[in-house]
Amino acid sequence: MAAQIPGSDQIKQYKEILGAYDKFTETSFLDCVTDHTTKKVQEYHIQQNEDMAAKRGLLVNHDKEVLMDVL
Repeated sequence: MAAQIPGSDQIKQYKEILGAYDKFTETSFLDCVTDHTTKKVQEYHIQQNEDMAAKRGLLVNHDKEVLMDVL
């Protein structure tokens, strides 16, 4: 049987995972929009990205809000 992790440690690990995920998604987005074919990120690009993430439930801020509700 696996050892149980105390609740405070689980929350800390969850925060670390969300932070890493946030950094990963930000880096990925910036890599995608700063290739050699795109000179400038337009506002509608950002809005499209946020809309797609919202549809799939991937908004990082939403995840952080859920975590804060747990605390």
